[in-house]
Amino acid sequence: MTKLWLSALVLAVMATGVHAQDARYANADDNAHYGWADVLRADPVQGVTRTEVPRQECYEQPVVRREGGNSTAGTVLGAVIGGVLGNTVGKGDGRKAATVAGAVAGGAVGNRVSNRGGEYETTQTQCREVSSVSEQRRIIGYDVEYRYRGEVYTSRLNYDPGERLRVRVRVDPAD
Repeated sequence: MTKLWLSALVLAVMATGVHAQDARYANADDNAHYGWADVLRADPVQGVTRTEVPRQECYEQPVVRREGGNSTAGTVLGAVIGGVLGNTVGKGDGRKAATVAGAVAGGAVGNRVSNRGGEYETTQTQCREVSSVSEQRRIIGYDVEYRYRGEVYTSRLNYDPGERLRVRVRVDPAD
């Protein structure tokens, strides 16, 4: 009895497998069947993809710079030098007055010289964002012309069918 039951189970599984293979060709529409058509030509259809690509564009720009000194340091240094020079000129109380006058005059001259500074020309890198458009062409499908039972048809497919194309044929009443 067990052998009979096991044999029935194996047959049921095999029958289900055969039915599953036929299911890919089955259609809920009973008026349809499948056939093979000869492909006459398959023309690739090109599509364009546009992408905006940002990038940085840099260039050197000439600039004029001013170099200013330290006015405090220039004033102090000028006052010291002026004071020393003034001290060597006079004698007695005149020496003190000459030292003070030399320090004041030297401080003024030192301040003016340190503020004058110099100008020089150099370059500075300037950058800006620019975007360019990149275009890519690629095949998005195929316009296929094929013959089935003497009639010529065209379709757009998303793949190259090769030399033969499987077609589904449906028959409906005209009225």
